Amino acid sequence: MNQVNETTYRVNGFSCAGCAKTFEKNVKSLEGVEDAQVNFGASKITVKGSTTIEQLEKAGAFEKLRVTDDREPYSPPEKINFFKLHWNVLLSFIFLTAGFMTERTVQEEWISVILLAGAIVIGGYSLFITGFKNLFRLNFDMRTLMTVAVIGAAIIGEWGEGAVVVILFAISEALERYSMDKARASIQSLMDISPKTALIRRGHHEIEVPVDDVRPGDLMIVKPGDKVAMDGVIVKGHSSINQAAITGESIPVEKSEQDSVFAGTLNQEGVLEVEVTKNVQDTTLAKIIHMVEEAQAERAPSQAFVDQFAKYYTPAIIAIAFLVAILPPLVGGADWTQWIYQGLAVLVVGCPCALVISTPVAIVTAIGNAAKQGVLIKGGVYLEEMGKLDTIAFDKTGTLTKGEPSVTDVVAIDPHFDEEKLIHYAAAIEKHSRHPLASAILSKAGDTQQEADGVQSLTGKGIEGTIEGIRYLIGKPALFREKGVKIPEQEVMEELLSEGKTVLVFGTEKQVIGFIGIADEVREMSASVVKRLHELGIKSTIMLTGDNKEAAAAIAKATGVSEVRAELLPEDKLSEVKKLRASGSQVAMVGDGVNDAPALAASTVGIAMGGAGTDTAMETADIALMGDDLEKLPFTVKLSRKALWIIKQNIAFSIGIKVIALLLVVPGWLTLWIAIFADLGATLLVTLNGMRLLRVKEKS
Repeated sequence: MNQVNETTYRVNGFSCAGCAKTFEKNVKSLEGVEDAQVNFGASKITVKGSTTIEQLEKAGAFEKLRVTDDREPYSPPEKINFFKLHWNVLLSFIFLTAGFMTERTVQEEWISVILLAGAIVIGGYSLFITGFKNLFRLNFDMRTLMTVAVIGAAIIGEWGEGAVVVILFAISEALERYSMDKARASIQSLMDISPKTALIRRGHHEIEVPVDDVRPGDLMIVKPGDKVAMDGVIVKGHSSINQAAITGESIPVEKSEQDSVFAGTLNQEGVLEVEVTKNVQDTTLAKIIHMVEEAQAERAPSQAFVDQFAKYYTPAIIAIAFLVAILPPLVGGADWTQWIYQGLAVLVVGCPCALVISTPVAIVTAIGNAAKQGVLIKGGVYLEEMGKLDTIAFDKTGTLTKGEPSVTDVVAIDPHFDEEKLIHYAAAIEKHSRHPLASAILSKAGDTQQEADGVQSLTGKGIEGTIEGIRYLIGKPALFREKGVKIPEQEVMEELLSEGKTVLVFGTEKQVIGFIGIADEVREMSASVVKRLHELGIKSTIMLTGDNKEAAAAIAKATGVSEVRAELLPEDKLSEVKKLRASGSQVAMVGDGVNDAPALAASTVGIAMGGAGTDTAMETADIALMGDDLEKLPFTVKLSRKALWIIKQNIAFSIGIKVIALLLVVPGWLTLWIAIFADLGATLLVTLNGMRLLRVKEKS
């Protein structure tokens, strides 16, 4: 079976969603093309089959589209002088003004007619070329409807209104193009983050090399104030790195040898030597850009509704316009000129521009804004589903907690020992252990001068060693019971255990000196995040953990989650998520994207923590919080809910304004002026409304 070539191209020059659809249809009809899919939000087209850029540009000639290979380095479109781009509209406006003036001051009517006809031809020639082509193909899109309306207006003598319609239509297209370009700028700004060259050490020389020519294994030099050009691992040096471009974190992160760095981040202090680990097309930033652009092509449920609605809407409008034009004169003997005019106005007001753009502009804006804040949303469908959530389930370890053990309590019960002496003696012995709990004790003790001799590990029980001639033990309570050592003040130990902490007993072979409580600490922001989620309307927050019930209950109390399910295996977590969905809940699962993968996949929306540099998290989840930052979650919920609300507003307004304008036909009040303002106004308002999503910030 032969594999079909699939190539993606960048497209510059889209003025509206309808034109993108027309371009897609034209490309599909090209010889050698099996299928084509336009991504209007990202200004791209993916073509299955074989074609050339020249053929694609020919298919987009009606819109003067420029096409480039997606693999070429991105370069922003050239800024074109407004007057140079829209000279015909400006000239048309001059003719229109002159036409209206002569209409009132000069008796010869033909002079004003010529001027107004000139305004129509100059301002609308490109519109008419496309409109007539579409008319012959029976493709009734926006430009076809406009062409018929303007030509019709001229035929019945409404030259002035025909000219105004042409100019307002041109202004509408310019505004739509500007606003969509503004929305796309959030993605394009990501593309501009990463340097185009890298400083590479070859032998004894440091040379500037284009990033396309840098390969894994090359040694990259990153100086203070420079951006990191490629993903890699630090082999020499120490610095603080501003990772805001990738993770949305505002506070720089300290990095030293063996730490990973990402393309597009900013080195703020020391000189770093970095071993490159990925090609330019595989960097974390490149993946983010690719996924965000792909996300914009995903059809959200609202978009699917609009597409389906528009499929029947345009033919219905044409039928209504035809009936409005002929029925009153035929049935009631009304004036033909007046009702043909009304029919033409129906065609203009019926243009589906506002409706077609109502959803894409909101989705493109929201996904772009989220990406800049360090949240990767993989499609409009997940954006909308996130806005409908009523339940959020959390994994405990590494999500609500830090994911690493730390000492929470040091209790000395021997009068010769205080807490500081106890932890330093314990650290001196644990220095020789590789157990995870040992690292917690060492971290708590910091630099200790104590040294232990004859250290011996007691497998599964603890560890012992000699300090200043005395044999000390540290381990489970069972270790001391085996040696016949009585454990005093057991209520202290029981209290620590009831809080879900692991308790290590420290003492000698004759007596217990104290207790060390160790637990997986709760993240500082977990409680405030859960509280904000409840304030945003999330009804239920549930913690799903494999930990014991006591530890789970303690974490739940500290974080404020409303429910706890403990002692769960990964398959149990999956089962719990399925039960929640079966009960009618809209559930998001928040985890690390590795052991929580089944539950993430089964949830309404799977959200992975720490997507930066973690391929599993980026691939498994529907949404990835690029920094290991739980505070991005309330922002994502807020953004999604606002996006869902704005999409509903836009759809309702787009349809509502058309219905109101069409009702003006009944008393015969609908004019071309009202029609074009209803269409232009609706398009502009839904676009500006969608762009409000750019203002949603993490702390706003």
